[in-house]
Amino acid sequence: MSGCATVFEGKDFNALYGPTAPKQRLLDESALLQHRKSKKVSYNQDVKPILENRCVACHACYDAPCQLKMSSFEGLDRGATKLKVYDSSRMSPADPTRLFTDSVDTAGWRQQEFFPVLNERRESDTANLENSLLAKLIQLKRNHPLPESGKLDNNFTLELTRKEECPTIENFDAYQRQHPQWGMPYAMPGLSLKEEYTLMQWLQEGAKVEPPKAIPRQAKVAVKKWESWFNRSSLKQQLVSRYIYEHLFVGHLFFQDDTDTEFFQLVRSKTPPGQPIEEIATTRPYDDPGIKPFYYRLRHYTATIIDKTHFVYPLNEHKIQRYEQLFFKTDYEITVLPSYQPKIASNPFKAFHDLPLQSRHRFLLDDAQFFVSGFIKGPVCRGQVALNSIQDHFWIFFSKPNAEFKDEVSEFLSENNYVLDLPGEEGDHLGLLGFMDFDALGAQYMQKKDIFLSKTIPDGGLNLDLIWDGDGKNSNAALTVFRHFDSATVTRGFVGNTPLTGWFIDYPIFERLHYLLVSGFNVYGSAGHQIASRTYMDVLRQDAENNFLRLLPAEERQQIYDSWYEGIKGPRLLDPLFNKEMQSGIDYQTDDHKQELFSKIIARLGNASGKDSEMNCLQHECAKSQSASKQQKTNTQLRKLATFQGHEISAFPELSLLRIETAVPENDLVYTLILNKALSNISITIAEDFRRIPENDTLTVVPGFVGSYPNFFFSVKQQQLQEFVDLVRTAKTEADIERVYSRFGIRRTNPKIWAYYDWFNEQHKKSRGLSAGLLDLSRYHNF
Repeated sequence: MSGCATVFEGKDFNALYGPTAPKQRLLDESALLQHRKSKKVSYNQDVKPILENRCVACHACYDAPCQLKMSSFEGLDRGATKLKVYDSSRMSPADPTRLFTDSVDTAGWRQQEFFPVLNERRESDTANLENSLLAKLIQLKRNHPLPESGKLDNNFTLELTRKEECPTIENFDAYQRQHPQWGMPYAMPGLSLKEEYTLMQWLQEGAKVEPPKAIPRQAKVAVKKWESWFNRSSLKQQLVSRYIYEHLFVGHLFFQDDTDTEFFQLVRSKTPPGQPIEEIATTRPYDDPGIKPFYYRLRHYTATIIDKTHFVYPLNEHKIQRYEQLFFKTDYEITVLPSYQPKIASNPFKAFHDLPLQSRHRFLLDDAQFFVSGFIKGPVCRGQVALNSIQDHFWIFFSKPNAEFKDEVSEFLSENNYVLDLPGEEGDHLGLLGFMDFDALGAQYMQKKDIFLSKTIPDGGLNLDLIWDGDGKNSNAALTVFRHFDSATVTRGFVGNTPLTGWFIDYPIFERLHYLLVSGFNVYGSAGHQIASRTYMDVLRQDAENNFLRLLPAEERQQIYDSWYEGIKGPRLLDPLFNKEMQSGIDYQTDDHKQELFSKIIARLGNASGKDSEMNCLQHECAKSQSASKQQKTNTQLRKLATFQGHEISAFPELSLLRIETAVPENDLVYTLILNKALSNISITIAEDFRRIPENDTLTVVPGFVGSYPNFFFSVKQQQLQEFVDLVRTAKTEADIERVYSRFGIRRTNPKIWAYYDWFNEQHKKSRGLSAGLLDLSRYHNF
């Protein structure tokens, strides 16, 4: 193997191995039989598990280094590029490079500046390794392994915004001279000898891949049924299908409830059901498809399931009945379909004006976590600047579709839909100052809304009856959002202790959030588009916070608002509008009105508010533990950890996974430790460190899993848990914190880190089932 990977200085690849061109790697039926007869390495059985468990931890989604996506063979064959997806400085939009969408084959990607990581020259045992960038990087790691203890040195760059080298096979010699330690896996221990041999053998054999598995018969039947439903020809159906598509296009849809469920994505195709899909590759889902007719199709999702992009939506008999109830058993008519012109299509209050407002609202509420996850797991939520428009920890609840005021609300939104225009209206042509126009429209809407509520809501003011209680059975009624510096998570139920703020989301806020951050956001867009999306998010946050404040006594609203925005305030912070003259319709009995309000909301939502965590006690005494006996002692010890604040928790990053090792390994426990960083205010996009109030930081301890990007693993034997808690609390100096990491942390240099990663992924799948995907290590800290 080493002989085949010998480095030749100044190599002329064309002279040695011939010209480069994409290869046919998919085995046909006869080649597959010969492949198996020769007992060659199988991609599906041997190679794919290694890539999933060792490479996909960093190489997946938009943030894959050098856009090398190893979550599917198509991504591996496409290769890498020096082009950036996330680039806040570009003045004009980049061409999209969405795998499976923006090119149909590898040859097309070569025309878009992607270069191969597999051999695309003449085949031989030597050439297949000598021309494989993947083989070179694996061998580089073998030749220059990491140390097996301590922190990595400064030779490694791990920042999210680091400069990526992205070497080609032609300039790999220079790369390895300059960065001999940068073999793959990058900044992690290397593959095992068995894993390395398997990959090298597969590469040497020409990197062949078996045909994809056929879609199960049951799924085929479901696809046929749903595609038939989506493509019914009436005007009403066309409008409903358009509305549903623009909300579901980014999610993973499934038909059955077992762990082997196949996932699908809803796309627009030139071809009708029954024919191969030819996706219409528009930048946004509401862009003009350009042809008539077109068809809504369900495309089989074949890539590895990665947690950071995975959020699921069921398509079943109940869902069809619900759609029929919401959109087809309601009395309204559609006489003309809305235009796809950006002025109309980017504004859902214009495009879908004819669909009943309450039906649209209930559609969103039915699966509220899914739609909020779109804001979190979609491409917009990447990076600290994108996410510092939200607090580190807050609760979300929703307004009830109110039949009493439905006509007034519909008329108000219809008359004022022009002030609900969103930055997506300008597509990718928005200048750097274009955000000002849309922020002004958002502020104008909030003023109109303040006046409307004063005239519409009875003298008693807003009350708990206006809050959606999940209709007594839907657990989407209460959500918790955690921000982890440059990523975030949304979970069902109210998790953690009482947060600083709450969001009371009404229908216009909910719909605009989706069209701002999901349907209307272009990750390849210009700096102007990205700035406008970020600043308008401030408008929506303040709108939701204003709703929350309206539930509190009028005389306290300004004081509570001021506590959220202390110190230097950003220029875009709008004047608070929460109907200052209108009293709350809630009868308060205590002096702590914000705490009492949260308690009353929990009581109204009932089971939908979630089970109170025994580590973060709010509505019940912690001593009343409901956990299994084996977990009670651990909960008691970790409950103390959850009370630590400020410098007592300075050893923790934003998101940690804690493994409690018991006497019986299969009974080991998992907890997530979430650091909630305190800020004086979040009205400024930059200089977050200057707004930090570390003494007010808190820690949320959650049994099980929260988040997709663990920053660190801890492993503690159950009998050492008290020592761990005490050591964390007293760790104030760098030397103290170093003792925490060296005693209980799993560092990047730890040879066992992959075993821990595998274990956490296995437990994650057991815990969350269909909703679980592989955890991402691209934000793992170098402690």
